[in-house]
Amino acid sequence: MNKIFRKPYVYWFFGVFIFYLVLNILISGFYETIPLIVIYASTVNWLKLTLSFILTLAIGFLVALNTLVIYMKYKERKKCKGTGIAGVGAVGGLIVGVCPLCVTGIFPLLLGFAGIGFSFASLPFEGIEIQILVIVILLISLYILTKERFK
Repeated sequence: MNKIFRKPYVYWFFGVFIFYLVLNILISGFYETIPLIVIYASTVNWLKLTLSFILTLAIGFLVALNTLVIYMKYKERKKCKGTGIAGVGAVGGLIVGVCPLCVTGIFPLLLGFAGIGFSFASLPFEGIEIQILVIVILLISLYILTKERFK
C-alpha cells in the first residue's frame, strides 16, 4: 500500500480519482443540479447532500485505490483475485451518481428506457444505502486484492 502513495503511482491515483469523479458528474448530470441547489438552498436537506458527497468521494478514492492495486498486481505478474468485485463496485458507484436523490444515475435511466419509473428517492434512505453498499463492495475487493501481502 505504501507504493501507491509514492511517485509515479500517486499521480496515477489522483488521475484515476479525478477522472472517476468527473465521469460520475457527467453521467449523472449533476452539473445541471448545482444551479438548482443554489436556487433552492433553503429547501435542500444539507445533511443528506453532504453525506452523499462524502460517500461519493469515498467511492472515488476506493475505485482509484482498487485500480492501482490491480495494476500493480498485474505488473508483478500475479493473479488478481477480486478484480470482478472491483469492477462491480466501480460500476455501482456510477449507477448511483453523485447525489442519488437529486440526479439521475445510470440505473434509473436504463429502467426509464424500458418504461419503468424508478428513483432512488423511493428507497428508505433515499439511495444513500446503495452508496454504502458500493463502499462495502470496494472494501471487500481491496481486502481480497491485498490479502496475499498480509500472510
